[in-house]
Amino acid sequence: MSTVPKSEILDLVALVDYQTGAVVSRQITKSPNGNITLFAFDQGQELSEHTSPLDAFVHVLDGEVEINISGQLYGLKTGDGIIIPANAPHALIARQNFKMLLTMIHA
Repeated sequence: MSTVPKSEILDLVALVDYQTGAVVSRQITKSPNGNITLFAFDQGQELSEHTSPLDAFVHVLDGEVEINISGQLYGLKTGDGIIIPANAPHALIARQNFKMLLTMIHA
């Protein structure tokens, strides 16, 4: 994964493409305080339950996803966002092709 140039306008949706049966990611920027990554999930692809020591902001750029945070299900669609608290168990599944911008920050 490579970061993108700074001080340029980014077409976030176009920076990562869908691939059949896969999850594709592209790092936008990374620093000691956190990182920003784009993801494209093919329909049905998922991330199994895990935790992160950082708060995570998920912004849906395209499609629909179901996110399970500490046993609570949330259905998100294009334009929606949600904060996943640090250390909360979470998982997701793409209900259709789905792109997200994931921002991880130290609290």
